[in-house]
Parts: sequence; C-alpha cells; structure tokens
Amino acid sequence: MQRLVRLYRERRLVRFGVEGALLVVAVAAIGAWQTRNHPRGAPPPVALRTLEGAPASLAAWRGRTTLVEVWAPWCGVCKVQTDNLARAHRWLGGRANVISVAASFESEAEVRAAMRAHDITVPVLLADARFTQQMRVSAYPTVFVLDADGRVVSSLQGYTTTLGLVLRALWAR
Repeated sequence: MQRLVRLYRERRLVRFGVEGALLVVAVAAIGAWQTRNHPRGAPPPVALRTLEGAPASLAAWRGRTTLVEVWAPWCGVCKVQTDNLARAHRWLGGRANVISVAASFESEAEVRAAMRAHDITVPVLLADARFTQQMRVSAYPTVFVLDADGRVVSSLQGYTTTLGLVLRALWAR
C-alpha cells in the first residue's frame, strides 16, 4: 500500500490518471442523479407543433437515433450550446436525427428571434408546459437520446460538448 501511495505522490502520470478517473466517475454520478426522473423506454405521448402550427410528435423521427434538445429562448447555457448542437448535426450527417424543442417561451416571435440570433439550423418544434411535465424537464438545456425505435435510452441536463452529443448518439445505435 505504501508503494502505491509513493507512486501516486511521485509520479505525475499516475496522479493524473487517478484524478482523471475520479473526475469521470463524479461527472457520471452527478449526471445520473440529475436525470434520475427522466422517462426511459417509450416516451409519453407528447404533443408538439411545428413553427407553422402543424401537429408534430417524437414518433415522426423513428428509424434513426435522434437527439432531442429541449431549450428555452431566455436560457444562457442553451445559447452557448447551440453551436455544439449544430456541429453535432453536421458531424453525425445521416447517422442520426438532431432536433430542437423550444419550451418555456412567451411567444413564437421570441422563439424565432432566438433562432435568428443564434443561427439555429436544426429543425425546431414548439412545446407547451404539458410537454415539459410529461418529459420531466426541470432544467435547460435537456437532451434526450432516442434509439431508432423511438425509445428514450439516455438523457442529460445542462451544457454538453459536441463530442458528448455525438458519442451519445452513436452509442444509442
């Protein structure tokens, strides 16, 4: 045991590895705790609509893995993550769908203004308060990963890197 302690103290690479592993475990544990109430499996039948007012649903995206980012126009973290979602969309190409669901907004004009201001290029759907309740969204942004059959296989809350989004989509395949 003393040898291990001495290695940890004297070798930067060993210390870096141990501390890196502890950080990964801590981040994974926090993420699991944050999303513990999110639905898994078949999502509840949630009502969405397009910006044109037509009804929409998550079922329409079946056939490929789908990243569904739920955001709010007033959310600062959402604004920062917009580029990551667009980049994930480009990197994934035809391997996964990437959609955006605007929630907690005052008007469609507010959503459209946020889309223009942050150059949102992925399809945007509109949600109402029932959607956020049914999907148990408690913070923005929240990302749900649906497999090709439309089942929620993963979710995360808060800022996520482009690589994190891409890896989750590929993992769900």
